[in-house]
Amino acid sequence: MIPVVWTPVHRRHAPTLEIEFGRPVAQYELPARADEIQRALAEAPESFRLVEPVSHGTGPIEAVHDPGLVSFLGTAWQEVHGEEGLAEAVPDTVVHPALRAGMGPAPAPAGAAARLGYWCFETMTPLVEGTYEAARAAVDVALTAADLVLGGEPVAYGLCRPPGHHAPSAAYGGYCYFNNAGIAAHAMASSTGTRVTVLDVDYHHGNGTQQIFYERGDVQYVSLHGDPNRAYPYFAGYAEETGAGPGAGGNLNLPLPAGTDDDRYLAALGQAIAAIDAFDPAVVVVSLGVDTFHLDPIADFVLSTEAFTRSAAAVAGLSRPVVVLQEGGYHLPSIGANVRAWLEGLTAGS
Repeated sequence: MIPVVWTPVHRRHAPTLEIEFGRPVAQYELPARADEIQRALAEAPESFRLVEPVSHGTGPIEAVHDPGLVSFLGTAWQEVHGEEGLAEAVPDTVVHPALRAGMGPAPAPAGAAARLGYWCFETMTPLVEGTYEAARAAVDVALTAADLVLGGEPVAYGLCRPPGHHAPSAAYGGYCYFNNAGIAAHAMASSTGTRVTVLDVDYHHGNGTQQIFYERGDVQYVSLHGDPNRAYPYFAGYAEETGAGPGAGGNLNLPLPAGTDDDRYLAALGQAIAAIDAFDPAVVVVSLGVDTFHLDPIADFVLSTEAFTRSAAAVAGLSRPVVVLQEGGYHLPSIGANVRAWLEGLTAGS
């Protein structure tokens, strides 16, 4: 039986819009995503048991993220709502490297509007009244799942929302505020002194996780994703990005073309599995996105539900403990069934 760490606190983060190519559109990252997954898993009590997260404080977050980012997110809503009177806050000006080329980094500004653009790198990740509480809860979900695996569970699933893999150490964006997988992987690697792999199977490259561990030799990052020449986040995820310093060779990107189907995806996953096995981690953290599904509204792979079961079985073949943390997936009618299929494939293949 797989423990499923979940909390309704995620519902406090309920934005309604995002700005995409200059147009306000309905938000894709909705509370209904996590609720649909929880409902699908609760329908199989013989396979899944719900577990409440344990509070871990901000220490594990600040071990990965700039304390200035943590502090900002903790007070941002009061600042922005008080100064600007906004219902949902997105930046109108974002720090770009060319703005201060040759002049050194920009100092952290004092004004609420400017602070949004200092810490956020795009316009699709609004702050609302409950964002910070939900993001903190998502971290606790991830760390509780990690604790369960370190305590002897072969598999644990953290139903994280908001997701996390786009958040680098000193910024938020891509629907992500704190990097749940990065925080959990760092906590496990640092507390046990062992190697950890983060396997990212979300359609979108986890630029934040890559950045956090790019120069680390103890945490491997492996990602299958849409080619950044056409797919968000555009500026990271290329095959030639292989790590640096102590992390040289520890970063593997497998960008894939539009229309990637089950067989092509599983062949790429085979490459990923081989690289993970060679790295020989003690634990594998899976950033699970089911936005690779053929009906997902913001992606262009054409995977079937069966592919999720087969993918998980391949991961189970590594014969290592697995922490699974939820990232993307935006087709609400299928998200619960697809996550359940992935998790059931993991146990069936073990």
